Amino acid sequence: MATTKQRQAARKNVQKAQQGARRKKSISNMPASTRTALGKQGAAVAQRKRTGSSSPKTRQELYEEAKRRNIQGRSKMGRDELARALGHG
Repeated sequence: MATTKQRQAARKNVQKAQQGARRKKSISNMPASTRTALGKQGAAVAQRKRTGSSSPKTRQELYEEAKRRNIQGRSKMGRDELARALGHG
């Protein structure tokens, strides 16, 4: 059984964690241009998924293909670098 002091400390820790999570909100702290670009990128990915595009377009999809082909340095590559390394353009 926890003491009153322990319960108070636990409650305080939970409240601190909740406040930290509310303050974090990383996307809302980004510049408007970055938020817009992220939104457009997400919309493009969603559109590709809806149309059933077979060619890999997202970084994650490109990374998985690079992993299958055993391309060196793939974990440090960005989307464009992965696409070039795979010959997608």
